[in-house]
Amino acid sequence: MEDMIDKNSPLSYYYQLKQIIIDMIDSRELGENERLPTEKELCERFDISRATVRQALKELENDDYIYKIQGKGTFVSPKKFQQDLLKFYSFTDEMKKIGKQPSSKVLNFKIQVPDKKISGILQLNQSDKVYQFTRLRLADNEPMMLETTYIPYDLFKGITKKDLENTPLYNILINQFGTIFSKAEEIFRPTLLTEEEANKLNYINGGPAILLERITYDKSDKVIEYTKSVSRGDKFKYHVVLEK
Repeated sequence: MEDMIDKNSPLSYYYQLKQIIIDMIDSRELGENERLPTEKELCERFDISRATVRQALKELENDDYIYKIQGKGTFVSPKKFQQDLLKFYSFTDEMKKIGKQPSSKVLNFKIQVPDKKISGILQLNQSDKVYQFTRLRLADNEPMMLETTYIPYDLFKGITKKDLENTPLYNILINQFGTIFSKAEEIFRPTLLTEEEANKLNYINGGPAILLERITYDKSDKVIEYTKSVSRGDKFKYHVVLEK
């Protein structure tokens, strides 16, 4: 932190300190989850009062630049991944766009007759089979999202667990089966992680999360996918543009 507070500036001291820290975060001089200097160290370094430092840190915390852990200090918040909901997207492609290495772990893989709810969503007969698989989605080996997906078995015979571990689902549907997507419906809402979800996502039990349900259609308006995703609330934000 080489920048100094300009005592002759009309800008308040706390605002100047806030901007100095933001600049360091944006330039990656301070990395994700890196510990900030203590309040005392900031006071001494910038020759300002503790009240001024606390006000700057409070605003940074409110703006989600930093977070505090009782008894351990103040740390730089991990950046949230903004997902645009107005176009088709895949986790793999979106992570690559922001320089992250995506990967998936298939936690379970089944071919079975689904319950009445899933059959209804996929517009299937009660006796029709589906693939059901749960994937843990990671970026740079950090757990980000837990996805459970259902797709009609008769439309996509031959998919294996190994396929899903090595190839993004949409690539499989397009390249192996010639699928052409037409649209998708998405519903999302805030939720709290269950103990099982928290353990898999390496996050706190009862922590904030985003529940996203997706129904995808092909060019003939047939439902080809239903996915229920739970993403960590500290990692994702979703973006929608409303036009008149």
